[in-house]
Amino acid sequence: MSDFTTVELPEKPNYLAPDGSEIRLLASVEAGNMAHCTLHPGQVSKAVKHKTVEEIWYFLQGRGEVYRQQGESTEVVDVVAGVSLTIPLGTQFQFRNTGDEPLCFVIVTMPPWTGADEAVRVEDYWTVSE
Repeated sequence: MSDFTTVELPEKPNYLAPDGSEIRLLASVEAGNMAHCTLHPGQVSKAVKHKTVEEIWYFLQGRGEVYRQQGESTEVVDVVAGVSLTIPLGTQFQFRNTGDEPLCFVIVTMPPWTGADEAVRVEDYWTVSE
C-alpha cells in the first residue's frame, strides 16, 4: 500500500514535454500519474505518438484544437474548458492553441510516464511553432 500524496500545482514547469508543451507534475500512484499541461497562445505542439502509455486529457482553460490519428481514422476536435478526450496507445496526436490565453489541461497517464523517450516523433499535421 502506498502512502497518501498531496501535491499543489507548481508555479513553474517541471520540464518541457517532447511535444514542446510545459508540464507541471501532480499526484501519482503505481498505476498512473497526473500532470498539468500548458501551451501558450499561438503555439503548436510537435506531433508524437506514445510507445507504451495511453492518456486521458481534461481541459481547464483556453481554446484549441487536437489532431488524432489511429490507422485510417483521423479527426480534429475543438477543445475548451470542460472537454475531455483520450489518447489511446499508438495514437498520433498534435495540438495547438487557437485562443488568446494559455491552453491548460490535466493529463492522466497510464501506466506512469516513463520519460522523454516514451514519445516518438511523427509527421506534423500543423506547422510547428518555434
